[in-house]
Amino acid sequence: MKRRAFLQMAPAFTALPAVSTLHAQPSATAPAPGPTPAPAKAAVLLKTVPSSGEQIPAVGLGTWITFNVGNDSAARDQCAQVLRAFFAAGGRLVDSSPMYGSSQGVIGEGLRKLGMPGSLISAEKVWTSSDGPAQIRQSQALWQVPRFDLLQVHNLLAWQEHLPMLQAMKAARQLRYVGITTSEGRRHADFEAIMRGHKLDFIQLTYNPLDREVEQKLLPLAQERRIAVLVNRPFREGQLLRKLQAHPLPAWAADIGCTSWAQLVIKFIVSHPAVTCVIPATRQVAHVRENLAAASGAMPDEAFRKRIADHIGKL
Repeated sequence: MKRRAFLQMAPAFTALPAVSTLHAQPSATAPAPGPTPAPAKAAVLLKTVPSSGEQIPAVGLGTWITFNVGNDSAARDQCAQVLRAFFAAGGRLVDSSPMYGSSQGVIGEGLRKLGMPGSLISAEKVWTSSDGPAQIRQSQALWQVPRFDLLQVHNLLAWQEHLPMLQAMKAARQLRYVGITTSEGRRHADFEAIMRGHKLDFIQLTYNPLDREVEQKLLPLAQERRIAVLVNRPFREGQLLRKLQAHPLPAWAADIGCTSWAQLVIKFIVSHPAVTCVIPATRQVAHVRENLAAASGAMPDEAFRKRIADHIGKL
């Protein structure tokens, strides 16, 4: 299924590691004579989690809408194949939430079919105004994992209760990272205040070539406070790609190895020095491979990033 057709079906800090950039110069060394070797698999761009020094792939996997397939066995198998392709392509971080319908159980079933990949970075959320620990236990049972790597307060719901609880869990080594989330530009002032007043390992927010408000305060603050950044809604739940696919991909996108609008958007996002990982959601194997491929090869410099944003902003 074409990406555009699929999306129409859906409901509505560090410095970059040593990878090639737009202006990188080719090697002057001539290749050795002999047979041409098979091309090596491109290395996935790794970004650093400031609080731990752990390096993680710059593209993860979101599950909002796409993994909410209920008891449809064919769709659940399809999601398991997406997970298989994701890990095979070098992905690690999978993100979900209790408010994502059946997504948690679909993840758990898929992970079990894959033998519970040891490379998994499990990113979950607490999203309740009542018993947070009970909700977390239920989420663990659905994922079929003994603990989560990252737990986040979803959209700051009851954060005054949940954030101390998550910090206590981290202190007890019941999880590795603590974070908060927001989306669609909501509650940025509250978000900033919590970032300034509390010790966080991760934040999650919306960022793409059209939604750039976070460049003003939140992304620089994440760098200052040494907080890793997850990016949600890179394609505005498909709305952005539907808009862009009505226009030809500019020829200069090939200068950074992009063969699709999705890859151009992803490279714009992950090349920001504050961004750690973007988490596009998909239920298509071809799309998850396409997304992971965007986290390799040449990355845009600041001038090229501006060119991307300016071009997309005018369409």
